[in-house]
Amino acid sequence: MEETKGIRQAKGISRTQFLAGAAALGVAGAVGPAGRARATEARHGRGLRRRGVVYTVGAGETPGTAWSARRMRHDIRAIRDDLHADTVDVTGDGVERLTSTAAEAAERGLHVWLQPTLGDAPQRDILEHLAETGRFAERLRRQGASVDFSVGCEFWLFVPGILPGETVLDRIRHLQNGTVDWPRTLRRLAAFTAKAAKTGRSVFKGNLGYAAAQSIDDPDWSLFDIVGIDYYAHFEEPSGHVRELKQYLRWGKPLAITEFGTCAYAGAPATGGMGWDIVDHDKEPPEIKGNPVRSERVQADYVGGLLDVFASMGLYAAMAFEFVSADAPHRPDTPRLDLDMASYALTKVIKDRPDDPASDWHWEPKEAFRAVARRYGRPG
Repeated sequence: MEETKGIRQAKGISRTQFLAGAAALGVAGAVGPAGRARATEARHGRGLRRRGVVYTVGAGETPGTAWSARRMRHDIRAIRDDLHADTVDVTGDGVERLTSTAAEAAERGLHVWLQPTLGDAPQRDILEHLAETGRFAERLRRQGASVDFSVGCEFWLFVPGILPGETVLDRIRHLQNGTVDWPRTLRRLAAFTAKAAKTGRSVFKGNLGYAAAQSIDDPDWSLFDIVGIDYYAHFEEPSGHVRELKQYLRWGKPLAITEFGTCAYAGAPATGGMGWDIVDHDKEPPEIKGNPVRSERVQADYVGGLLDVFASMGLYAAMAFEFVSADAPHRPDTPRLDLDMASYALTKVIKDRPDDPASDWHWEPKEAFRAVARRYGRPG
């Protein structure tokens, strides 16, 4: 069927591309008033039930970083054996990429959080992409795999027709300019979220979730079994994170941190989800602005500290963002081109030929990788 073929080959904007674009435009605002909430408190104890990492699949920005089944299989093994994760958040677009990766993770005994995130496409196509991915998730579940299914990520920004603007960057500009009718936006957001939840329920019979933006997106969590939050907060003390996160326990449902992390330079944690703001994307090739100081230790301390907080609260799951960012290579020889400095990834990409877009490459673990591996490798 031509429609399905188009969905399978879709090239929606990736989470990494959004972070880059959002930072380039300086967006850090909030969306409207909070929605309804139930005043029940979730029970929680010590330890994370699911210890995971985000693994993004997509078409890639260059021939050299295009999705590869061979690389994916290598990465999934490393996630299990070297990072000691028991969960992988398979996210991105393209049903074949998503399902191949989810199947590999399940085959390796990992718990799968499967989250299609096709963006900048008609809503009908996004829902069909969601349904087709969900059907596969249900097949995996029926075969005995451990699977949660998320209907998407931050719909208010990625799905056309909720905010004005045809693309993510158009919608960001409307946010900047204040040209948003919030009552209408929130009605549209609630309507699409309900459609997505209904679609997910129709094809998947296990636990259903959604990844909401911290302090921005406030969906009706009665539609879902798991509360999912993309968490990029900065507090000087762990107690600040605990206070912030407790508000998401009031629905009495498992809380999954669907994204968390920071970049590898001094001061990055204070930027939250805006770490990409040190990259000038108007330059060709893109380069680092100013003179930030690379620090893998800063990234490792932040990520490790948050994992300690999540474990102390006994949260359902935490998925570090992200395993690898293929289009942000490390350039130790040329700091102004060291895009990995502005990457949230736990690994750094090393290209064989740094100036060749088609160059082969490999990844190496950063200090944050080792900080996560130590915690995930502990028993209990």
